[in-house]
Amino acid sequence: MDAPICTVTIQGGRCGARRAQPNRRATGPGGEIYVVDQDREQHDRSHAYRRFGSGSGLPLLCLQHYTGTLDNWDPAVTDPLACEREVILFDNAGVGRSAGDVPETVADMAAHAMAFLDGLGIQTCDVLGYSLGGMVALQMVQDRPTIFRRMILVGTAPRGGEDIMHLEKPSLAERIQDPANRGYDVLKKIFFTSSPASQSAAEAFVRRISQRTDNRDPASGPQVANAQMAAFRHWEKFDGERFADLRAIPHPTLVVNGVYDEMIPVSNSYRLSEKLPNAVLLTYPDAGHGSLFQYPESFTRLAAAFLSSDSESAVF
Repeated sequence: MDAPICTVTIQGGRCGARRAQPNRRATGPGGEIYVVDQDREQHDRSHAYRRFGSGSGLPLLCLQHYTGTLDNWDPAVTDPLACEREVILFDNAGVGRSAGDVPETVADMAAHAMAFLDGLGIQTCDVLGYSLGGMVALQMVQDRPTIFRRMILVGTAPRGGEDIMHLEKPSLAERIQDPANRGYDVLKKIFFTSSPASQSAAEAFVRRISQRTDNRDPASGPQVANAQMAAFRHWEKFDGERFADLRAIPHPTLVVNGVYDEMIPVSNSYRLSEKLPNAVLLTYPDAGHGSLFQYPESFTRLAAAFLSSDSESAVF
């Protein structure tokens, strides 16, 4: 979907964000990058995002995985969801075209995301939090419960979760460090299983995310990776009773994962569905961390049905 480029200046409010005013606009093929500039007390901040779609549903904020940028979102997931609502893809601080330092805690990432929504004048929306993005979503809803109506948490973990993103594990390290890797090869190896069906889905996924040739985000480097890995290590720690914070989140939540996720094991999804008081669990067979990309038709059909529900219950 093509959309204009727009820079928005934000002044005042929490983290400097209160009102947004477009100050320039240009159009072009594949140009759907927007930037929110935030004037803060000591230094400026800007967040890059793409915003597209329409319909009666609340906007859907999409929070990305480890080192992922706007261009790592699969159009087979985002485009169908944009048929009934606006979809907002977001680069957190220091990622892609967003300015600033990459936060080293999930709490700081959540603060940036809330300031970003404030800048757009969005008081309440739905959220799709994938991997690291799911952790950010959980932090946001604890810090400001009114920020979300419904949550979709894919391939993620609660605070104090188990085996979160330990890429040094031999099973992952061998695939990540393979000298034959080129381009998106590593994603095919760690987001999908080794079965022929899953690898076929991986090839299709890579073709889809490679379609955009203009106005792409710069790829994430070691600085992004190291800071986000520090955030994972901090998220694994907890004080007091483990998972007790989840009981205070009443929001309807759809928890999704592949049963063979080695990056953030499915046991974490079981914990989320068990401890969140209003959650439904969906697991996909023969799928790893990228289950939503392996089964995009199923995922978007179920996600759209979940988001379209007005019930206070997560059951849909």
